[in-house]
Amino acid sequence: MQTDSEAKAGPAFPKVYILLAAVLALALYNFLGTPASHLPGVRTDYVPTLTADEAKRDAVVEAFRHAWLAYERDAMGDDEYHPISHTGSNLTKAGGIGYTVVDSIDTMIIMGLEDEYQRARAWVADKLSFERDGKFNTFETTIRVLGGLLSAYHLSGDDPVFLEKAQELGTRILPVFDTESGLPLSFINLALREGAPDRDNGGYVSTAEAATLQLEFRYLAYLTDEDTYWEKAENVMATLRASAMSSGLAPIFLDPKSGQYQTSAIRVGSRGDSYYEYLLKQYLQTNQTELVYHEMYVTAMTGIYTHLVKRGLSGQLLFIAELNPERTQNGEIGWRLMPKQDHLVCFLGGSLMLGATTSGALVHNVSIPPRTDELTDDGKRDWLTGVELVNTCMATHDTQTGLAPEIAHFRALGDGMGDSVASTDWYIKGARSGAPPPFDARYILRPETVESIFIAFRLTGDPKYRDYGWAIFQAIEQHCRIPTGGYASVINVDQVPVEYDDKMETFLMSETLKYLYLLFADSSVLPLNEYVFNTEAHPLPVFNPTIRTGFS
Repeated sequence: MQTDSEAKAGPAFPKVYILLAAVLALALYNFLGTPASHLPGVRTDYVPTLTADEAKRDAVVEAFRHAWLAYERDAMGDDEYHPISHTGSNLTKAGGIGYTVVDSIDTMIIMGLEDEYQRARAWVADKLSFERDGKFNTFETTIRVLGGLLSAYHLSGDDPVFLEKAQELGTRILPVFDTESGLPLSFINLALREGAPDRDNGGYVSTAEAATLQLEFRYLAYLTDEDTYWEKAENVMATLRASAMSSGLAPIFLDPKSGQYQTSAIRVGSRGDSYYEYLLKQYLQTNQTELVYHEMYVTAMTGIYTHLVKRGLSGQLLFIAELNPERTQNGEIGWRLMPKQDHLVCFLGGSLMLGATTSGALVHNVSIPPRTDELTDDGKRDWLTGVELVNTCMATHDTQTGLAPEIAHFRALGDGMGDSVASTDWYIKGARSGAPPPFDARYILRPETVESIFIAFRLTGDPKYRDYGWAIFQAIEQHCRIPTGGYASVINVDQVPVEYDDKMETFLMSETLKYLYLLFADSSVLPLNEYVFNTEAHPLPVFNPTIRTGFS
């Protein structure tokens, strides 16, 4: 992370404003005289504006076309794209299943790219095959391919080709649930229809992998009247509830045999993130009728607030820490706090704000922006935490490129670090002038911050969130765009000119550019009270379930 005296090569962020906003929010939270109508953390000096910013919206569409047309030219049908070498690659030796194609189709529909959509649809109809004798990750295949097909089905006006492919894929995935506990195995051989454990993790499945299949399988069950999809996915949640810690927090590994959590790290980043995300979204997906998910969500958010919410030393930036297990001298398991936050955690800011206005609301239709008297105490707590976390995630864009690193560490009492190493709240661990960049310093086109900015804007109408999103988009354009087509990951966000990693992640077109488009589109496009977005940003409609929740 650069010092204050260093010049920035990338787009300038309102750093001072972000820090002041965090301090102001904290002050408001502690000020007992705050007017009842003014929710802490909400500005009152603007008129909410939710109409489209057409120029910025259309610039995002152009960026999508720059990415898609390069992939279509060089690697159509391949799972992944490498824009510098102009090649594609697949996830198994047996071939791919069109990860990039299916992950991108609903974005084309939303953006109105009819020609691109028709070509992609034709590929799905004529060339997409799941008869692949290779192991695909259960979680990734579900959120990207199954989720993409289901979203395309809905947004296309119920084009049957997408539902037919979705049902075939869902049926091929089902054997992963054939374990002693019902928890899914990490991999599926789509041709053999056999699940397989993750040998690299001792056969354990990550909590996020197990608990981030439910939106997709439940909606598939709703569309097809095949209850087994629902029952298999819901049984996972029942098993996790039975094994839950009283704090509501979840270790990141589970044993598919016993159904029990294993002694492992507790974090809202990798391997844990979307477990917390889907607790709220399962409640919202079925029109807030399944109260068990409301209860699990509230308990989990209280656990996060109680045990993981911390502040930096100098600027008091709010961040979400991790807990790592360690054996104490008497042989018991203790927990050591790590002041570390993955970029993945940045989804939580917007998620908390959304939860505050739904799970934490006292009225059916919360104002834009919300009022204090419209939210419960938990709702007000989560709203403020979400607002501050978005500010923190924006602060991590204070780099030479204006892009945020994969992982940020925060200053903590007793860390032994002087101001010469990290003069502000956060830093990139291991970053040294003249040394090779650490793994933490990369930016791989991730969407989590823009996801939260999109949600925050929809819930407040505050133009600052559009300013944030536009600055991120400009940084991507300046430092990740490959002139011949596509976008590449950046190895070090604090080095200009940048060095590239020759890979364009599928979530650039599925999530990052989609959320940026929606940020600048009119608020009538995919309203938050009518849709839930799966963890790969595939919008699925809210519906009233025909199946009763099987556990409580």
